[in-house]
This record gives sequence, C-alpha cells and structure tokens, in this order.
Amino acid sequence: MFHGSLVATITPMHDDGSIDEAALERFIEWQIAEGTHGLVPVGTTGESPTLSHEEHKRVVELTVRIAAKRVPVIAGAGSNATAEAVELARHAQSVGADGVLVVTPYYNKPTQDGLILHYTAIADAIDIPVIIYNIPSRSVIDMSVATMATLAQHRNIAGVKDATANLTRPLHTTAACGPDFCQLSGEDHTALAFLAAGGHGCISVSANIAPRLCAELHNSWQRGDLAGAMAIQARLLPLHDAMFAETNPAPAKYAASLLGYGAARCRLPLAPLSDAARERMHRAMVSAGLIN
Repeated sequence: MFHGSLVATITPMHDDGSIDEAALERFIEWQIAEGTHGLVPVGTTGESPTLSHEEHKRVVELTVRIAAKRVPVIAGAGSNATAEAVELARHAQSVGADGVLVVTPYYNKPTQDGLILHYTAIADAIDIPVIIYNIPSRSVIDMSVATMATLAQHRNIAGVKDATANLTRPLHTTAACGPDFCQLSGEDHTALAFLAAGGHGCISVSANIAPRLCAELHNSWQRGDLAGAMAIQARLLPLHDAMFAETNPAPAKYAASLLGYGAARCRLPLAPLSDAARERMHRAMVSAGLIN
C-alpha cells in the first residue's frame, strides 16, 4: 500500500499562526495532481509539536476528506505518552486514515523493552497499519533492528520510516523483518540509495515543493530507468540542501509561501527563516525549475 514519494505535509497557516484550511485543501489537490503517491500529515514537518490536539485531529480529518482515497493517508500519531499516541491513532482510524506514523518516544528515553511495550499498546488499539518512525537525531533513542524485528511480528505493525541516513540499516532490516516489511526513507538525500538497498519509498520534505520531480524519481526507479532517477536526484540536490539549511519545516514553509500555499511563518519556538537561508532556498527553487 505504501510506496514511492509520500509527502510529509506542511500545515499551511495564516500570518497570525492559525491554520489556513483553504490553502491546505489547495495544497493537497496540487500534490495529488502532481503525482504524489501518499500524504503524511501532522508529523514533524506538519508542526505537530505545536498543534493542539483539536488542531492535530482537524488536519487529519481534512487531509483524509480531501484525499478521498485517491492516495493513501498515513496520519502522524506519535507522542512520548503512550496513552496520547493511542488516542491520536484511534482518531486517525475513526476518520478513515489508511495508516499511522508513530515516532519513537522523545525525551523519556525508554529502553528497547519500553519501545516494544509502547508500540504494541498502540498497534493493539487499532486495526490499520502502524509505521514506526525511527529518527534518533530528534528523539535521542534509536530503535534497534532486533527490536524492529520483534515488533514486525505484530499484525498491525507494517513498516518503518527510517531517518537514520544509515544505508546499511535497510539491508539489515530486510534480513530481520522480511521483504514485505515496508521501508520508507525519512531522509531526502538518500532516497534513491535507500531504494537500491531494499527500500520501498520515501516520506519526503522536498516533495512539499517539488512533488512531480520527487514522484518521477520513484517512477523512474520502478521502470528500471536508473539514469533518469539519478538525473532527477542531481537536479533535486540543491533543494534538499536548502530544505535543511535551518530547522525543518521553516525552509519548506517559506518555499511553499512562494508557491502560494500559506504564510512563511512557523509557530514558535521555530524562528523565521534567515535572509541567507531564504536566498539559498530561492536559488535552489530556480535551479530545480520550480520558479523563475
């Protein structure tokens, strides 16, 4: 079900920080028209840490309704409190999400046994696929391959968003969890290499701005057109670099504002993008052919 270019969607906002629902609807329609293979709302890029529970749920509801099953929706449902993650996962299922993305619990620093208990409790509470989100750079902890193999035995735990940028990881994960365990890169720079190492797709930040190019990279790979995929990767490299020049999603939201999808601002504590980073993003978008 989950493959190709799945966009970790921004949450478009007005200048006052309130959610811009009209821009969100236009943004989702544009993503689908451009060929994006799936939508992942209210993750890190969607500013889930600073959304209220009501806002979080509203964005999921809108995304599911607008997508209307044309592409799958994997709703962010992560929390460092297991009960809260269960609540968000149950809500996502109740409004029609196709799966949930659950980040490893940040700040608490659970053991590997704690991770097993956390994910098992969430997966037991719902009947849609759970995608583990392993991102040690943000959550501090790293789920081991052995732990993932234990969790992969659960009927509802279907895969991983791997943001380690460690290209030996998908090889070991396939060996431990089997070829049907869905592996999605969480790092745009390594998306193509991740596919070559046994991955199935990428949950992408850059796809917020370049959905057609990101989707075509995966389409080229599926057709066996490695040269075409590599050419797209080279074209996207400056954009990937600019996307992480400062803390995500500030660069992505600035770029989206240039395309007419909401204001450039993020909620505090994320600062506005610096002038230097704005210039770098502008140059990258011109280089990729996204703006004049």
